[in-house]
Amino acid sequence: MQQTIVAAATPNAISALAVVRLSGPQAIEIAGRIFRPVSGRPLESLPGYHAAYGSFVTRDEVLDEGIVLVLRAPKSYTGEQMAELSCHGNPAITARLIAACVAEGARPAAAGEFTRRAFENGKIDLVQAEAVAELIESEGRAAAAAALARRDGTLSREIGAVADALSYQAAELAMWADYPEEEDAPAVTREGLEAALDQAKDVLEQLCRGYRSGQMLQNGIAVAIAGSPNVGKSTLLNRLCGEDRSIVTDIAGTTRDVVEGTAELDGVTVRLLDTAGIRQTGDRIEQIGVDRAKRAIETSDLVLFLLDRSRPATEEERLLYQQVKNRPHLVVSNKIDLPEAAGAQIPPFAAVDVEISAETGDGIDRLSEKIRQVLGLNLTQDHCLIASQRQYSCVQRAAEALDGAIAALREGVTLDAVGVLLDEAIEPLAELTGQKVSEAVLAQVFSHFCVGK
Repeated sequence: MQQTIVAAATPNAISALAVVRLSGPQAIEIAGRIFRPVSGRPLESLPGYHAAYGSFVTRDEVLDEGIVLVLRAPKSYTGEQMAELSCHGNPAITARLIAACVAEGARPAAAGEFTRRAFENGKIDLVQAEAVAELIESEGRAAAAAALARRDGTLSREIGAVADALSYQAAELAMWADYPEEEDAPAVTREGLEAALDQAKDVLEQLCRGYRSGQMLQNGIAVAIAGSPNVGKSTLLNRLCGEDRSIVTDIAGTTRDVVEGTAELDGVTVRLLDTAGIRQTGDRIEQIGVDRAKRAIETSDLVLFLLDRSRPATEEERLLYQQVKNRPHLVVSNKIDLPEAAGAQIPPFAAVDVEISAETGDGIDRLSEKIRQVLGLNLTQDHCLIASQRQYSCVQRAAEALDGAIAALREGVTLDAVGVLLDEAIEPLAELTGQKVSEAVLAQVFSHFCVGK
């Protein structure tokens, strides 16, 4: 029998309210032993989704007043008997409530144990379980919407449809191989099987292609602002963030380190990196900033290569662009509020994508639209995205196995051998949703959760 577990479901901080959760066979009884409802009606007599108001007590000492919500199996988050104790949001009160529950027979929950029990009791699959943590940790509206869609089963249904189609084909092959002479044996053709496998592979490859978008949604997009000293990088960072994050002066080399700020674009969190002006310098401290700026360029999702429209481009900027041009980037001509220098509008080494004034804000909307286009942020409305390395690995392995099965079909390999390859494609999909998964994988997935979830 599962033990009853207890943990705080809210942060350990001063707040208006706090919630302590109990889950397991004795959850409602334990809550009843430390709660005195003003109605006098025992918690054990309440039906599911009913609450009672009263006092939390231990050894006749009143700890607090609050509400207990009763949730009965199987219609609860974990699928077990549950009780949620709402008290005032003082960490000292929360700790005493948890201690009182432990004294009555509960044990402290492990990280992610509530959600793991929901998975083990068939309330959610493993993709949906991961989505719970992703929803809590998501940055920006789009990431939260994508995580919520996965939590509601969007990705699981897509994977399930592919797995069902492949299982049907595998069953047809197995029946054909075992009973080839039977009149009711399925009429398996290479052409029909190949078409079905191609369709499944297309779905999986599309999911793989969306992995980068899923990662950007979940973790935010890293955008490095790069350029020579005094082209307006810090001013642009401050403009996009809506606050003064970087010091702005007309002294070259003011920014010595990578300064980070955040903004939101179409609901997606954008991490903006204001880099040091890249130039040859004899200043050792400034050189460290230049080296960090180069690393930011190499690791960011997008580079905004900033030029100063009020002066001609320099040889130093041409050399810097050679480092940028093979990365996803936009060439941004800044300072359109100032008179244009001869030849500055079209530098000889790069085509300008957008003109702006970071000082006045002119052109910032056009820049935002260009960023959307380069990063493909129209994909943020498609919430059937994989967002973790584990999910990507499973989908990729399934697609590769299907690729092998299709190649075998075209090479004339026997259909029973193709069936073996088909089973190799189905297995990682079962691992993805948690139908067949090792304890090591489960431990890794749930280790990322907070204790009360």
